[in-house]
Amino acid sequence: MPHLHGGKVRDLYDAGAGRLLLVASDRISAFDVVMAEPVPGKGRALTAMSAFWFETLGDVAPHHLISTELDDFPEPARRPELAGRAMLCRRAEMLPIECIVRGYLSGSAWREYRDAGTVHGEAVPAAMVESDRFPEPLFTPSTKADEGHDENISFAEAVDLVGVEVAERAREISLELYRRASTWAAERGLLVADTKFELGMVDGELVVADEVLTPDSSRFWPAEAWEPGSTPPSYDKEPLRRWLDGLDWDKRPPPPALPGEVMAATSGRYREAYERLTGRSLADWPGSDADADDMDADDMNADDMNDVDRKGTQS
Repeated sequence: MPHLHGGKVRDLYDAGAGRLLLVASDRISAFDVVMAEPVPGKGRALTAMSAFWFETLGDVAPHHLISTELDDFPEPARRPELAGRAMLCRRAEMLPIECIVRGYLSGSAWREYRDAGTVHGEAVPAAMVESDRFPEPLFTPSTKADEGHDENISFAEAVDLVGVEVAERAREISLELYRRASTWAAERGLLVADTKFELGMVDGELVVADEVLTPDSSRFWPAEAWEPGSTPPSYDKEPLRRWLDGLDWDKRPPPPALPGEVMAATSGRYREAYERLTGRSLADWPGSDADADDMDADDMNADDMNDVDRKGTQS
């Protein structure tokens, strides 16, 4: 199957017939550097969580997910290594913006507010402190950068990029997804501080794509640890970042070797986020951590994988 794109975490393959195969690896990055060691179970947790949210929030807006079942994949992709870590999706023309929603003042929004008193160039209430809750969730888009960091932009700048009708619909979808997910999470003792959605067009319709409300795209806080003016722990790669911050490392490749306890702690954050939010055990999701080796693009492009277009696609 043709390999279309390899990101820091995911690989994208052409599945034919207007479909893509999105594979979540166990790779992990910090400070824009991909670590040498994979985090066991991370790809399965990301895939399981996205599939859960696509199902749970499917009435808010259409999405691109077709199936996570191996039997539904094109025949060359029905491989045990992909079980639980791949999604067959409709191919979408992605918007050139990230659709970020913020319920709490944190991360880059906090740094901008501290320095300029604005968030994405927009006025917000005065005298807020780090981790404060906004009166209402904010839609705060950003650009998509092929290299380097995405840049925060205003809603007016988003309109310039995608047009007013698409920008308004993207804002409407993103805010409603956030509100619904926040209510769900709060009932389970978690706060969704902020999250990033990716939207695209399929047959003229705006759909939710890529990953949804995962630890890689969202900041989840335990409700009991939240206190304005402080930085709550989060269900993401925080154990890795904290460990790296304690090293004399210049945040450039090559990365330092990760000790087993850091990988285990990070893996545990992803697993716990999934299990707390869904009420399901990750052990019940297809695949296993034993299959954690990355699906290599060259392997997926081997001769026996390249004939999908000649054979046609299977459903």
